[in-house]
Amino acid sequence: MLLLGIDIGTSSVKVSVVDAETQKVIASAQYPDEESPIIALQPGWAEQSPELWWEQTQRAIELCHKTALYNPADIAAIGIAYQMHGLVLVDKEQQVLRNSIIWCDSRAVETGDNAFKAIGEGHCLSHLLNSPGNFTASKLAWVKNNEPEIYERIDKFMLPGDFISMRLTGETTTSVSALSEGIFFDFLNNRLSDDVIDYFGFDKALFPAIKPVFSAHGYLLPVLAQKLKLKPGIPVSYKAGDQPNNALSLNVLNPGEVAATAGTSGVIYGVSDQLTYDPQSRVNTFAHVNYTEQHKRLGVLLCINGVGSLYRWTKNTFGTSQSYLQLNNKAAEAPAGSEGLRILPFGNGAERMLNNKQIGAHFHNINLNIHTQAHVIRAVQEGIAFAFRYGLDIMRENGMDPTVIRAGKNNLFLSPLFTETFVNITGVPVELYKNDGSAGAALGAGIGARIFSSAKQAFEHFHPVQLVEPAANHLEPAYREWKTLLEKHLEQ
Repeated sequence: MLLLGIDIGTSSVKVSVVDAETQKVIASAQYPDEESPIIALQPGWAEQSPELWWEQTQRAIELCHKTALYNPADIAAIGIAYQMHGLVLVDKEQQVLRNSIIWCDSRAVETGDNAFKAIGEGHCLSHLLNSPGNFTASKLAWVKNNEPEIYERIDKFMLPGDFISMRLTGETTTSVSALSEGIFFDFLNNRLSDDVIDYFGFDKALFPAIKPVFSAHGYLLPVLAQKLKLKPGIPVSYKAGDQPNNALSLNVLNPGEVAATAGTSGVIYGVSDQLTYDPQSRVNTFAHVNYTEQHKRLGVLLCINGVGSLYRWTKNTFGTSQSYLQLNNKAAEAPAGSEGLRILPFGNGAERMLNNKQIGAHFHNINLNIHTQAHVIRAVQEGIAFAFRYGLDIMRENGMDPTVIRAGKNNLFLSPLFTETFVNITGVPVELYKNDGSAGAALGAGIGARIFSSAKQAFEHFHPVQLVEPAANHLEPAYREWKTLLEKHLEQ
């Protein structure tokens, strides 16, 4: 029996087919090869077309089938992971009303800040576990205030994964996990937040049906089954944001377990059984994929927006002809500390861990007689690792102090230099696994469709491929200099 996982990323869509018995990936495909553009109509804005995601999803499934490594008719369930916090709006005919306002868009910061003050900071933190900030609820309010002609035509709003599920099944559903990442959920009362709905003046009819993450969100439409060469009626049995899903893919489900990723964004995501929150909302708490009222499982999320964007920019600017593997090797040619070159990796929108400030990316201490391409690439990797350390220290202030972090061996964790820098500067060992978001979504589908008897069974063959443990931390002085530079920018 096979499972299909779809990962709707910012850069591309990836799909994987997983054998339910062995939990091994049989085939994977990604579309497009080049990174998808982000539409920025104004500084600080970031949009993408939901219909483009849907087209890419279909193309990626077709490419996966072309490997001829499996029979598509053996696929029994579909799971979806997706870029978090995005806003998708459709009318009564399920037609998209505007481009999606995606996760790194900063236009609704002021909207969320005003809501935080009006509802009450203490009330928001104790009930929502977050400030409304720059999340989906504030983005929907921005549309209501600035595009009333579009708002009046809305039948349903959705998160990105809800939209892809709707295209596959014709059904509009969401989950508590999705609503919590949009800041629509009241954890103390275990229901939609009346405070948020009343303050922004939202109609509850705009909300899709709420279902458990692991459940049938709809069944594949016959016309699409024929087009995609899949069995009609198979369920979409799992939907989760990319970071809760990344945690699932790494078997991070229990309190104290922690996952990390360094892709388009950089994330540390830890599971707690407490309704915890950061007083400044620099890190955020959402319902994890296995959250229930009886067994609370919360995901505490640190996010750095600019990680993958900075590394892509570095490649395009300083090493266009080189692959990422070649860039990683080039970075190792420079000494630790990059001979004083310091880079702040914050050039992709408002950073929550910096109190929603947009300070931009900065290069400090460039010496034209010393610094080479290798220094720049290494300083980028070090700057990203330093940003992780800065954020992890915030998580530690809030009671999340991991003894080990699990990560997929992909993106920047493919770089031994970055991985060693991350481990040494945080002081936390990293277990690396051969897994990714699309494979995690496939396993989630198996759990949701009851193909696995439990989440534990879904990971019975799950083992790390590498353990990287801390060595001597020679970068602490460089980190402290980097932190001082960051704090100067935050004061401006």
